[in-house]
Amino acid sequence: MPPPDPFSGKPTRLQGRRLPDAGGQAAVLDSHRRRLRALDHLVEAAGQCGVRADPDRDFLLLPEDEVSLLEGAGGEWAAFGAAIRAFRATLPFVPLEKFGFDPVADDPFEANTAEVQRIGGGVEALAFAAGDGSVYKFFLFREGGAVGATFAFARGEGDLLQATAVPGSYRMLLEKLRLTHTIGIPTEILGITPEGILIAKQACGQGLPEKTDVSGLDPARLIPIPSRFLRADRDHPRLAFLDDEPWLVADTHDRNVVVAADGSWRIIDLVAAPLPAELLERLTLFREWIERARRDPNARALGEVADAEL
Repeated sequence: MPPPDPFSGKPTRLQGRRLPDAGGQAAVLDSHRRRLRALDHLVEAAGQCGVRADPDRDFLLLPEDEVSLLEGAGGEWAAFGAAIRAFRATLPFVPLEKFGFDPVADDPFEANTAEVQRIGGGVEALAFAAGDGSVYKFFLFREGGAVGATFAFARGEGDLLQATAVPGSYRMLLEKLRLTHTIGIPTEILGITPEGILIAKQACGQGLPEKTDVSGLDPARLIPIPSRFLRADRDHPRLAFLDDEPWLVADTHDRNVVVAADGSWRIIDLVAAPLPAELLERLTLFREWIERARRDPNARALGEVADAEL
């Protein structure tokens, strides 16, 4: 059994710079998948009872202590209660007090605590290191309930797709952290605070020197997208596959890449979204390139054309 995390008390595969072995990596990935399935089941069960949530933050904060009341109602309400219980098992509440923060302060993260020290952060999240070197990220929600960032898409001229970074949802943040774990630094989801701050845990890596050229980052799994097919308002737009689905991954600049314990470069943060199938259907050249890149990351923007077709 893996040791418990000092803040959540739940088993953890991550500690300091140490990378999990293949079994540990797979176990964390499975936990990401189970959490997403549990959330989808919760949303579906809520819908059967006529319960909707906009934004989806409301679903992530449903308290388990209401389950017994729902179970007592029977039928679809009981199924809703069971779905809450199942989801809460995958995303427990972890109070900010566990990290030494004061949740009622105007800015709980203003000062370091005896438990964690600030090491970085940006618009989406703040990063702190614990005594063992493990990194904890606190994802801050915006007014209105949006969290993180994703992409919105629109068709441009010809075979061009326009991608614009926009505020994201909690479900998309869960997907992004699963993607980060899959193609970047090992990443667990620790829990969520009662206020709605999602907490992730990552293996610690060494930062790159400022302005390091990361254009050649893992080209087998992060495939540079030809500019003729896409315009994005974030750096280094790349193609990645998650469960065989094509995703746009960007914002992989030098501050979002670290050197892991094994010497490899690993992404610690990114902006991402699945490429929209309904638009790709109309962007023939882009779609065909994606399928070639799936087989060969070095595929050219335009496929081979037989002389007879010229």
